[in-house]
Amino acid sequence: MQGVFFRAWTKEQADQLGLTGWVRNCADGSVEAFLEGDEPAVRKLVDQLHHGPPSAQVTQVVVEEAAPEGNDRFDVRH
Repeated sequence: MQGVFFRAWTKEQADQLGLTGWVRNCADGSVEAFLEGDEPAVRKLVDQLHHGPPSAQVTQVVVEEAAPEGNDRFDVRH
């Protein structure tokens, strides 16, 4: 999903929902995100990730639970 502003869009959505964590591009062209926060807000962003920004074509979303990292904001990583 690189080149369609997916990371910036994800950060915008996470900030609106009060989530912390990060999003980054992967070498294979996919996008990886780590979300922390209120469970309903995390679920809402995961639902939104199935569609992504208008120019994105999302083919798959894989969700895995992980231990919190203790992020204090949501970052776009490079």
